[in-house]
Amino acid sequence: MAVQLYGQQAKAYARMGMREQVHEALERGSALLDKLPYPERPDNHFVVDPDKWDFYAMDTYRIVGEDALAERNAREVIRRSTNADGFVSSPMRKTEAELTLAVIAARRGDIDEASTLGIAALGGGRRSRPSLLMVASELDHEIRKGAGGARTDFSDLLADLKQAPDAQA
Repeated sequence: MAVQLYGQQAKAYARMGMREQVHEALERGSALLDKLPYPERPDNHFVVDPDKWDFYAMDTYRIVGEDALAERNAREVIRRSTNADGFVSSPMRKTEAELTLAVIAARRGDIDEASTLGIAALGGGRRSRPSLLMVASELDHEIRKGAGGARTDFSDLLADLKQAPDAQA
């Protein structure tokens, strides 16, 4: 449980723009996780395994603007979320990782790619989770910033999702 708290602490520091503290919290959490045995049931919501830790780190690095680290973790989350047969075992993590890659594309100025990646990520079906809509809103902000405030197809899709009856934003 302490590992998860370090992850949440890192996210809080990221939202406050405290980069140094982000790295310290992630380092402490990672060091503690390295001392623990691999969990018997990594699917247990209250257990943090290395896959979940990469997810926390990805989210934190994206928020604080550490794009290279966020991209590295996003690609690892996507890889670990999909088995050799192509079955997606962690669809929400994978979708958030895809949105993270879209945010990074937008920050690099590739608005078309960011919009395309964002639309594809949200096309997976499960999209009512508040954190997912929060990341999608971050992407919309980055896309609009890069597009001079103009609405895009992604902006329209996100607006529709927020209005959907099952949206929990």
